[in-house]
Amino acid sequence: MKKISGRTAAAGALALTVLLAACGGGGGGDTTPPAASCGLADTQSWLLGYMQDQYLWYARMPSVDAAAQPTVEAYFAALLYPGGGADPASRDRWSYVETTASHDQFFGEGRSLGYGLAVGGIELRGRPDEPLHVRYIEPRSPAAAAGLQRGDILLSLNGVSSAEVITRDDFSALTPKAAGDVLKLQVRNAAGDRTVSVTASVFDLTPVSASQVLRSAAGKTTGYLLLKDFISQASTPLDAAFGQFKAAGVTELVLDLRYNGGGLVSVARDLASYIGGQAARGGVFATLKYSDKRQSQNSNFNFEQPSTGLTLSRVFVLSGQRTCSASELVINGLKPFVQVVQIGDTSCGKPVGFVPKAQCGNTFNAVNFESVNAAGAGRYWDGLAPTCRVADAFTRALGDPTEALTAAALSYADSGACPVAAPVAKSLAARPRGSTTTEPGERQGMWLR
Repeated sequence: MKKISGRTAAAGALALTVLLAACGGGGGGDTTPPAASCGLADTQSWLLGYMQDQYLWYARMPSVDAAAQPTVEAYFAALLYPGGGADPASRDRWSYVETTASHDQFFGEGRSLGYGLAVGGIELRGRPDEPLHVRYIEPRSPAAAAGLQRGDILLSLNGVSSAEVITRDDFSALTPKAAGDVLKLQVRNAAGDRTVSVTASVFDLTPVSASQVLRSAAGKTTGYLLLKDFISQASTPLDAAFGQFKAAGVTELVLDLRYNGGGLVSVARDLASYIGGQAARGGVFATLKYSDKRQSQNSNFNFEQPSTGLTLSRVFVLSGQRTCSASELVINGLKPFVQVVQIGDTSCGKPVGFVPKAQCGNTFNAVNFESVNAAGAGRYWDGLAPTCRVADAFTRALGDPTEALTAAALSYADSGACPVAAPVAKSLAARPRGSTTTEPGERQGMWLR
């Protein structure tokens, strides 16, 4: 695998997106002509043609009166597959539209507008009496600068009690509309209660926010890697992390994808290549399958052989409701070649992905393909179930060997079985198919690049 610097990779990704935006194209053999103008009627007409040509579920789109839709975004949402029929996919809950500026900022620059604060909200649906914990802080974000940490308890958000936020299932306060917006929080931790104000800004993402070598109780040398986003900026730190693991003689690996909603297929393939080793050499990591109109676009992503790759017979993957799309692609893609021990909760269930399409200042992320592994397995609409079901307690730092999911993985590495005393996560079996598994501001998907 050719090692690419984060700066070079980011510049290449941004250049590609800009090129696609300039020519009105989205790659992947798309021949849809650009809109005649960026007026509403012309853009709606273009969008219908694009969806009929490129959408995976084009044959199941509802008939929509474009004149009754006030915006392009509303028309796009109305065209999406609503579910039903013989296909086990309940409905298209993934396709979405965003500004091209936002898309390019994330995938090209590796930056995001926000507070950098994520909470354990979806786990508390119907349970407003339980504390609302901070589950993740982006290391270079305004929230980190304000001293917020995983494990902090939020008592209120902008004057609304956490109980009310949970009851309403409304976490929109965590997503600013513009830089300079202020989020006012009442926070409780071991030091007491305090008020914290966080001002939104555009900050650099940290896709690999933790990598370290741990020792199991039996003395096994174990690598721990936390990967948050599959973006091109992950390339250099991934290579460095696996170089560290190889030099340390790591024999077990704990891969933390519990909060990873996905990203680029190519980066997911690269990560899996560091893990698959000789067993996966030359094998198919994933096959992308398009609609019956686009069979010529079906393609394979094969494992590569990075110089810092490991030779492992198994990998421990920490997962949860937010482990989605490109993260699930890693789990599914490795299964034919190495033993994957999944610790935590069932993943989100998204075996489909996007070829982003820029038009008139917006980027349309419509489901274009589905993915299967070398054994032909895919279509995990209800998610990938864990080997050991363990609750994410939110109270200890990620990568701490005593943190619930990490501790369970280390225990399994020593004993070969799920720890008997592991806290049991609340099952997703009762989750309605098609329900969301994110709070506002989070991305879930895999993008062809």
